[in-house]
Amino acid sequence: MSAKKPDLRIVLCSPRGFCAGVVRAIDTVERALTIYGAPVYVRHEIVHNKYVVDSLKTKGAIFVEELAEIPDDTNAPVVFSAHGVPKSVPAEAKSRNFFSLDATCPLVTKVHREAAIHFKRGREIFLIGHSHHPEVVGTLGQLPVGAVTLIETAEDAKTIAPKDPNNLAFVTQTTLSIDDTAEIVALLKERFPNINGPHKEDICYATTNRQLAVKKVAPVVDALIVVGAPNSSNSQRLREVAEREGCPIAVLAQRASDIDWARFEGIKSLGITAGASAPEVIVEEIMGAFAERFELHVETVSAAEENEFFPLPRSLRPDAAAAE
Repeated sequence: MSAKKPDLRIVLCSPRGFCAGVVRAIDTVERALTIYGAPVYVRHEIVHNKYVVDSLKTKGAIFVEELAEIPDDTNAPVVFSAHGVPKSVPAEAKSRNFFSLDATCPLVTKVHREAAIHFKRGREIFLIGHSHHPEVVGTLGQLPVGAVTLIETAEDAKTIAPKDPNNLAFVTQTTLSIDDTAEIVALLKERFPNINGPHKEDICYATTNRQLAVKKVAPVVDALIVVGAPNSSNSQRLREVAEREGCPIAVLAQRASDIDWARFEGIKSLGITAGASAPEVIVEEIMGAFAERFELHVETVSAAEENEFFPLPRSLRPDAAAAE
């Protein structure tokens, strides 16, 4: 007779996983494949999740980092990822007569618009974000070189020296840590009382809600797993939030096969969440792997209700297809 498995309390964070912007981006690629057939070219990973990218590849999506990798004579649709792109990218697509579809998250587009308005009003703009992240590259690329200065840390906020301290504005990446960003914003407002910020925080509802759920769960569990990719900003922030809230073990896992079981020996409780680009099927896969080793007792802790929905790009909506 097999030994009885140890009990494990699983606390699922809610909300977790896909946000409306990610759903819209994946649906954009899938709908383009349905309407136009394979291939559909996608510039950059549509969302930062290997599982999602691989499953779209099997359906006929071809992922490229730059438009230069796409053949000149293609009639295939070219999709821009959820993170947004610099203005030079749609311009290049147009000059090469590509049929492009923009899957940029509407909340990222909102940040692009805010930056453009500040620029039009002659303000020097600070962007709070992480350099080299595709969303930041896209936002910086909305305006002429030098129009936006990147602020990555509180230290940057303390030392930055603008040309005119009374003519400033800031925008932020949508997937940052709420707490880190609040600290940076507070420093900027203290140094530059007249700085213009967004009416409503740029950090998107999904990032905020997922971090709030982790804040509730992390202090009451022995360990917490964030389902997500290492290059996913919002997933990395969830792991950092768990650590900051005092969770002894906080790890990122792309799949069940990533789990280092030695770290979870002897735990009595485990929190699980998922970044905004991680599918629920992987949460289930990871729970299944724990169920093989433990007797699970599952509960959910909820921080917010979500019912946001973003419509597909116009040319992919059913009414548009019928009109062609």
